[in-house]
Amino acid sequence: MSVPNDADKRLTSRRYGSDFIVDILRQYKMPYAAFNPGASFRGIHDSLVNYLGNESPEFLECMHEEISVAIAHGYARSTGKPMAAILHNVVGLQHATMAIYNAWCDRIPIILLGGTGPMSYTKRRPGSDWVHTALVQGNLIRDFVKWDDQPDDLDSTPESFARAYQTAMTHPQGPVYICYDAQIQEEEPEAFPQLPDPSKFLPPEPAAASPETVQRMAQALVDAKAPVIVADRMGRSHVAFDALLRLADLLSIPVLDQGNRHNFPTRHPLFLVDSSEKVLAEADFVLALDAMDLYGALHTVNRLTRETCPMYKPGTRIAHVTLDGYAVRSWSQDFRRLQETDDSIAADTESFVPALLQACQALVEGSGDVAKAARERLAKWSAHSEELRAEWRARAQSQSGDEPIALSTFASIVWDAIKDEPWVLTQGIANGWVKRLWDISRPDQFVGRYSGGGLGYGMGASLGVTLANPGRLCVNLQGDGDFLFTPTALWTAAHHGIPLLTIIMNNRSYYNSEEHGEKIAAHRKRPVENAGLGTRIVNPDVDYATMARSMGVFGEGPIARATDLPEALARAIAEVKQGRPAVVEVRTQNR
Repeated sequence: MSVPNDADKRLTSRRYGSDFIVDILRQYKMPYAAFNPGASFRGIHDSLVNYLGNESPEFLECMHEEISVAIAHGYARSTGKPMAAILHNVVGLQHATMAIYNAWCDRIPIILLGGTGPMSYTKRRPGSDWVHTALVQGNLIRDFVKWDDQPDDLDSTPESFARAYQTAMTHPQGPVYICYDAQIQEEEPEAFPQLPDPSKFLPPEPAAASPETVQRMAQALVDAKAPVIVADRMGRSHVAFDALLRLADLLSIPVLDQGNRHNFPTRHPLFLVDSSEKVLAEADFVLALDAMDLYGALHTVNRLTRETCPMYKPGTRIAHVTLDGYAVRSWSQDFRRLQETDDSIAADTESFVPALLQACQALVEGSGDVAKAARERLAKWSAHSEELRAEWRARAQSQSGDEPIALSTFASIVWDAIKDEPWVLTQGIANGWVKRLWDISRPDQFVGRYSGGGLGYGMGASLGVTLANPGRLCVNLQGDGDFLFTPTALWTAAHHGIPLLTIIMNNRSYYNSEEHGEKIAAHRKRPVENAGLGTRIVNPDVDYATMARSMGVFGEGPIARATDLPEALARAIAEVKQGRPAVVEVRTQNR
């Protein structure tokens, strides 16, 4: 959305502190700044519109701060680069906390900007300026951002921003927060500081493993009779993704993709996360790469008693390559349960996996025994994989007449609708059926599931992914409960022309809670049929198509029969190809 602006005026209008702040944003090539408007950053708002003319960064108007931060989350997930989200003092920051926490748990770099004050008592308006000011505002989120700052004057803002950007982009990455006093934004200084040079404040290169450690891990993989790789956030890098694929092919190693990024092609015979128990039961060496929850990846859990049991046999060697040890904090337990390992390696997988591949290639060269063992493993797991895939296809076909639509059939139909398009899945895997039935062969086709677990993520993040992928068909498989936290993201999509296809999987329930209710009621010998009370989204049913249309978005549904879904999707895709967002509501089963 371009705002008329005189070019000569832009060159001579650096008169206010907020003009200088948005100059810094432009200097760092911030593409967008998402916000719900507020008086505490009215100076920055004015500078974005009237000083920069809404170009680099372009503002995105949102109806809730949780959407603003989630858009930045999705954008950074897809590009690896941060964008800005601006939050209105204390109240906007409190609205945003869940989305910030999601980004923290997900290790996502976001530049969070805030306004406060004025800190000077004599400059505050009676009323709102007082209740919207805190000392210090960053205290509210300090436990789940990498760094926060509240520079005292305009001269401090260049260094403050440079440190914030550098910190956000240093691995393990995460959100940072800078709060600008309203007085700093609105002052009219006689002279301005020098803009920072981003090339002089680059993040340090991530830690790398020593050649000896890489060689030791390579030897362990080559010597193992049943090696297994657990991969999780490694897929944020094309380099690491491609190297892992070649490594798995070289030694025929099953890969258990945990899904916080997309780490391995879903149609590959060694993509075996649905067979984790079988694979790990035979393993003699497990190599984990950026596993957010290694303990969870290696154990089963009884969801009723909460007891865990290892899937691997005693004596299995376990190694973990991760930088997450540098991000452990006291307040949030997002570091998960500590898993015993034989090798704990602080290294970035983007450099480690290619080096490991090279070392393994050198060890395998000319070794007939290693090649023979790899062929035998591949034959075994390929046969198992094909059996699984045949079962999945058969189930999708056998359930095709079910009403509401079975998730297996749903995933199959959506795949047929988009497979010939340049598609991107922004979020949602339909209880695993997407990965069972879709051919997701590259990391940029699916950004992965998120780690924080807070509802309200899906719509905003999907808009961010769409902004990062112009010209591609971005598909959001959206749960109904999560959608109802942030439905006004549709207005932002329509207002800014963000062509996202949202397919709402409407099971009319917060089903995760309903499932817990069923288990606990059965255990206590109480009526299981009451599990839906307080979890079902019924009486009244939500009319999602009408809701979408009310905000200027194409809306269709509810679709309850599988035979009606292909044409509905075709109509929605046609809208998206014309640059307009679209919503299709589909009545689905729970599994």
